[in-house]
Amino acid sequence: MNAARAARLAGSFRAAFGRGPEGFYSAPGRTELVGNHTDHQRGRVLAAAVGFDMLAAAAPNGLNTLRVISEGQEPFEVDISDTSPRAEERFTSAALARGIADSLRRRGFEPRGMDIAVTSAVPVGSGLSSSAAFEVLLACILSGGAGPVELAVCARRAENEYFGKPCGLMDQLACALGGAAAIDFGADEPAIERLGFEPERAGYAPCLVYSGAGHADLTEEYAAIEREMRAAAGFFGKSALRYVDENDFFANIDAVASALGGRAALRAAHFFAEDRRAALAASALREGDFGRFLDCVRESGRSSAVYLQNLDVPGAKERPMALTQSLCERALAGRGAVRVHGGGFGGALLCFVPLDMLERFTAELAGRRVVRLESRAEGVVRIS
Repeated sequence: MNAARAARLAGSFRAAFGRGPEGFYSAPGRTELVGNHTDHQRGRVLAAAVGFDMLAAAAPNGLNTLRVISEGQEPFEVDISDTSPRAEERFTSAALARGIADSLRRRGFEPRGMDIAVTSAVPVGSGLSSSAAFEVLLACILSGGAGPVELAVCARRAENEYFGKPCGLMDQLACALGGAAAIDFGADEPAIERLGFEPERAGYAPCLVYSGAGHADLTEEYAAIEREMRAAAGFFGKSALRYVDENDFFANIDAVASALGGRAALRAAHFFAEDRRAALAASALREGDFGRFLDCVRESGRSSAVYLQNLDVPGAKERPMALTQSLCERALAGRGAVRVHGGGFGGALLCFVPLDMLERFTAELAGRRVVRLESRAEGVVRIS
C-alpha cells in the first residue's frame, strides 16, 4: 500500500468523520481478456485483475447506517436497518450499498454501520470495472470475512436487482479473485481455474487505448445485448444460450432472425463462438502458447465488432471505438492483437503491443490516451 496515498485517505476520513479509520481495504480493477458478453449467458470467460485499484479506509460507527465519502462523488448515507430496494435509488451508489447489505444478510452475515472513505486509482472510462471494484470493496468491508465467490455474488445481486443493470458475474468475481482466471458460469457455482498470465515474458505489453467516448450512460445499450441473447435462448425454451444446442441454433437462425430481428440472431451467434474461444484462450495460456492466445484475442475483437455489434452506439454518426480500433490495427502492422474492452459502446480498447514497438505504437496513437496495464495477484483484501 502506498503510504502517502493511505495517509491522504486517512486525512479525508478524519475530516469527514472526526476520528481515524480502523482498517484499509483494496480492490483491483479487472481486464476481460476473452469472453465478451458471455457471462450473463452462463458462458466461459478469461479475465485478470490489474494493478489499478480502489482503496478504502473504514471504521464501525455504532449506527445502523453506512456513511460513504468518495473522491469526486457525492457523499451518501444508507440506513441498513431497512434493506428493501428503493426505486428512487436506482442507478446510484446508495442502491449498490443497500443491495450488498441485504445480500450479505441473506447469506448469514451481519453487516454493521460503517464510516467509509474511498479513493480510486482506476482510470475513469477505462472499462476496468471500477463499479465492480467498488461493489466487492463494500462487500468485503461489510462482511468481515466472506470468500471471493460470496463477495462477488452479493455484489452482482446488488447491481442486478438494486442498481438496475443486468450484468453477469465476471466483473465482480475477477475483482474479488485477483490474478488471472478462466471462469465457467455453466453451473450455479462458477468453476474457477487460476492461470499464469505474464504477457511481458512473452514480449508483449497489454495496453488500454482510450476512444475518447465515455460509456457511463449506456446501461440500456448494454442491457439490450443481455435482453436479445436471453430472447434467443427463450426461442429454444432455454434460460440462457449456454443451454441451447449450437447446431440446433444455426439450423434455425433464419427463424430466430425473423422472430427477434437480425441483430439478436447475430449476437447469439457471437456467443457460441466466443464461449468456445474463451476456453481455447485459457488452454493456450495453460500450455504457454502466447501466439495462439493472441489469435483468440484478435478473433474476439472481430466477432465483437461484426456480430455482437458493441463497438459503438447503433445508429450514431460518430464511431469513436471503431475509428480507434482501425488506428490500433494500423499501428500494430499485423502484430499483436486488439479487441473491444469490457461492455463496449465507449471506453477503451485492449491492445497487446510487442515490446519492441511500444514506443512507436504510442507515438502513432498520440491523439489517443494509451495506458499500460500491469497484473495484480491479489483480489479484494484488507490491508491493515
